[in-house]
Amino acid sequence: MKLTHTWLAGGLAASALAGAPVTAAADRADDTLRVAFAEEILNLDYNYTTKREYILLADLIDEGLFGYDPETNEYVPSVATGFEYVDDLTVDVNLRDGVAFHDGQALTPSDVAYTYNWIIDEESESQAKGTIERWLDSADVLDEDTVRFNLKTEYPLVIRDMARRVQIRPEGSYHDENGEPVQDAMATEHNGLGPYRVASFSPGEEVVLERYEGYHEESPKNPIEIGNVVIRNIPDMGTQQAELMSGGIDWMFKVSRDVAESMGAAPNVNHVTSTDLRIGFLVLDAFGHTDPDGPLTDKTVRQAMNHAVNRPEIAQFLMGGGSQAVHTACHPAQFGCTQQVPVYNYDPERAKELLAEAGYPDGFDLELWSYRDKPIAEAVSADFEAVGIDVSLRHVKLASLNEARANRDIQAYFGTWGSGGTPDTAAIARVHFNDTSDRNMSNNPEVVENVLAAEVTGDQEARLRLYAEALTTIAEEAYWVPLVSYAQNFLVSSEVDFPTYQDGLPRIYRAGWK
Repeated sequence: MKLTHTWLAGGLAASALAGAPVTAAADRADDTLRVAFAEEILNLDYNYTTKREYILLADLIDEGLFGYDPETNEYVPSVATGFEYVDDLTVDVNLRDGVAFHDGQALTPSDVAYTYNWIIDEESESQAKGTIERWLDSADVLDEDTVRFNLKTEYPLVIRDMARRVQIRPEGSYHDENGEPVQDAMATEHNGLGPYRVASFSPGEEVVLERYEGYHEESPKNPIEIGNVVIRNIPDMGTQQAELMSGGIDWMFKVSRDVAESMGAAPNVNHVTSTDLRIGFLVLDAFGHTDPDGPLTDKTVRQAMNHAVNRPEIAQFLMGGGSQAVHTACHPAQFGCTQQVPVYNYDPERAKELLAEAGYPDGFDLELWSYRDKPIAEAVSADFEAVGIDVSLRHVKLASLNEARANRDIQAYFGTWGSGGTPDTAAIARVHFNDTSDRNMSNNPEVVENVLAAEVTGDQEARLRLYAEALTTIAEEAYWVPLVSYAQNFLVSSEVDFPTYQDGLPRIYRAGWK
């Protein structure tokens, strides 16, 4: 097979708000956008971090070989100009001329090969390692503008992983002058390729960024409109709200719906909502790990549970914004997430009929675990109670749920998955329906086979078919109770234009002044 892709350049209450001072929030005078993160920024190197805040920071200061266009759902060139599949196990990537790191040195194929080879090295301990080591054997410099990637196995998501996870570093960045590995070499002293360079960094307090004048013009992130970005670590959300009202910050996220709606009524604050690739769902012990003869091993019972839940009301009243009812084990916006599956509309009477048909006219006892968004878990529990299922809700820390699930002690649990912002069913299916994950509580070998086969074929039509077969089986057998997609709430200065996108990833670099 030879496939070539080349692109051409081209918690304040409303009453408190009423008396709050109203000042000009965004500082247009010094062209500086001030952003608040509740999570501490302790490491500037996204190759060694995972949280959403670090993704947002990496989008500002780093660059991968490819980027992602959220308007077309396509992966596009960044510091690369294109790629060529020489054969099923060999991918050549061509680099763009005129790309430079923040210290001024030009990007070379040696930098790219070094970065990828380091990440999969046994000594790297990089957080990005898990993403690429399953398919990458080695990266070699082919010529002055080409890097050759040698794959372990056929893998259709190579470009996706390149775009989503690996940030390019100068050759030698993770080794000292004696050649000894230094994993945290760029934790506080950063040298990237992104649209902003780090001007100063106080770990756990503040990151000051300034627009990099040497940033390559062909980047899909362009145009960059704001000259400076300051990220402040403010753990307390109430303090963030006060700072927004007084003009100390211009942007905050992870805002609860009630607070966002309340503060959005202020004249100097806008409440901005967006969809998100995160979905919520219940995973049911259909295999019978907790009880081989338990009620959840009966498909009819699981179908009854699906009919019992009022998804539209959860989406409307608990989530708001762009939330919607979900009926598949993936987000509808993801590639391969077919919607042509059995749908269990809210019908409590039908749920009761199915329970009686299964031999449970008076319901049964259900231990439901959850670790986040307790109001959703409580709403689901109430819906189950209404059809006769006696729910004991165990709301615990994530670590406790993970331990119980690993020990196969969970009858059912409420979980969520954001797919890392990746608009592909692979990002959720391979985690929840492979043959080694304790998240797979149905253990259907046919589903496992289809999910794993979809990840190792480059034929996109075949991938669609395999995911459709897997998702149809999951829905027919009612292994999950899919619930809702998530929505995000942002509070933004009224002087700031902040666009949002379907994948839900906040792109701070796309902000501008109104």
